[in-house]
Amino acid sequence: MKISDVIGKSKSSGMSSRRLFIGLLVPLLSLTIIAGVVFAVVNDSLTSRYVRAEASSVIANVNGQAMNYITPAIVNAEDFVNFASLVQDARSLDVLVHTLSKNLSYVISIYFATPDFHQGDGKGFLVISNDWVPPDTWRPVERGWYKKALEHDGDIAYEDVYVDATTGELCLTISKSVRNARGELLGVVAVDLLLSDLVRMVESFSVSQNSHIYLVSKDGTYISHPDTSKVGVANYFEDSGIPFSAGEFLDGKQKALVDGGNFYAVDKIGDTPWFIVAEGPISDFSGNSKRQVFLFELLFFLFSVFCSIVNIRTIKNARVREKDLGKKLFAETVSLAESSKENATTAQDQSAAVKEVVATMEDNTTLSENISQKIKDVSAVASKTSGDVAEGVSFLEENVRQLHEIAEANMTTIDGIKALGDKINNIWDIVTLINSVADQAKIIAFNAELEASSAGEAGKNFHIVATEIRRLADGIIDGTKEIKERINEIQQSSDNLVLASESGTDKIKAGVEEAKNLEARFASIRNASEVTATSAGDITTIIQQQAMASEQILVTLRQIASGVENFTGATEHISKASQALKEIAGELNEQQQSSGGGGEA
Repeated sequence: MKISDVIGKSKSSGMSSRRLFIGLLVPLLSLTIIAGVVFAVVNDSLTSRYVRAEASSVIANVNGQAMNYITPAIVNAEDFVNFASLVQDARSLDVLVHTLSKNLSYVISIYFATPDFHQGDGKGFLVISNDWVPPDTWRPVERGWYKKALEHDGDIAYEDVYVDATTGELCLTISKSVRNARGELLGVVAVDLLLSDLVRMVESFSVSQNSHIYLVSKDGTYISHPDTSKVGVANYFEDSGIPFSAGEFLDGKQKALVDGGNFYAVDKIGDTPWFIVAEGPISDFSGNSKRQVFLFELLFFLFSVFCSIVNIRTIKNARVREKDLGKKLFAETVSLAESSKENATTAQDQSAAVKEVVATMEDNTTLSENISQKIKDVSAVASKTSGDVAEGVSFLEENVRQLHEIAEANMTTIDGIKALGDKINNIWDIVTLINSVADQAKIIAFNAELEASSAGEAGKNFHIVATEIRRLADGIIDGTKEIKERINEIQQSSDNLVLASESGTDKIKAGVEEAKNLEARFASIRNASEVTATSAGDITTIIQQQAMASEQILVTLRQIASGVENFTGATEHISKASQALKEIAGELNEQQQSSGGGGEA
């Protein structure tokens, strides 16, 4: 149908076809513009989300390949450490490093050096898979890989990129210290990894056409870059212009984000200090979507024009059916008015019945709340009793422990007293020996006096000395007698003290047994109190659940009552509206009859 035909047929309805067309087209065009803007915003959001997901997926794949590259070297280093900690034979270890290096094509060399190795003086040894002979000035303890292995003692240590002295290739080094069962340092094993293979693997991945993926150290220094002069020298955060510092971006967490017109992604390679970073422009992903937005808006505009034409035709057809609908509406409104009056009467009866149920449920809810409060009081008393009993049990346990300590201290005292008795017996033996020596000295002195007397004037001085010796021996004998009396007194006191201590020990043991019996009884009381408290708590929970259920039922009934009241009011309103609608339908029917179908084309 042509637009000019639609305009010509619309004149009989009293409305300008042009105004009708514009009135229908403007809202659809407004909707087209709004939809286009919304679609563009949503498209940008989805593009950003897709870019982050794609970047995360790619660097996760790169990370997995990198770990496949590094992990075998770590495993071989761990195997060497386990073997070298048991066997310190240079020949065996040399065979081992050559065997391990054959399994890894990308390994430059595997080597092990003892801390005391000095080339040319026979101290320590160095085994290396490529049979390199170090210069006389070379010392392993001065090398970075050796120092880092000691810093990370027991863990794998990683050294950043450097140029291998034997091949001139860029490489990465992993190392680990070797210790024996006593914890003594035996040396350090290290593995040099060829960086070029890892770089080729990384460069085989890409997030988009113009994206870049790099390997960097923890401070952002390049480990891989298309320009090899930047490796180990330039810093990614200075070159890329990323709005984050190394500490913020390289925090060990995988992340992907969009900033401005670029995307950035990062992931840490296992336990190493190395990171995979990716960056690129969002335009690699958003070019097609912008064309799709424009095409969508154009199609929506054409669709709006088409809908406006169809709506005009539909409105004209609708007017043809107005006459028949007016008659049917009048008949239906008469029936609706009568039904509304009947519904209003029924609704009033239902409202009264629901109010009675609500009042009954309110009384039931109040009773449940009172029961719940009483049970809570019982539960609180039972809980307090259980706590007091538990505290009493802890006091008894502490008392039993102290009694045990007193008993042990008393037994220590008894043992000390008995040991003192043994030492006194030893003193007794010494005193007896001294007394025996004094008796012998006394006899010798007496014989010396006799010899001195028979010697006459020549033995006078010797007689005086012998007399003094005999007197000294008598004094020693008298002193030992007094010592014996004191020793006897000490022994008697020690025996009495032992008897008293043993009697006290028996009483302490009896007290411990009584305390244990009392502890068992308190434990039984505590268990009973806990059972009581638990049961009271369960009853409280059940009552509360019942009260909550009653409250919910009450709320529901109140809502039903409110709904019934609303329904009653609505029914009355519907009844009035039906009556008014009946009058309007009659007027409309009369008007259509008088118009004689003027709305038809």
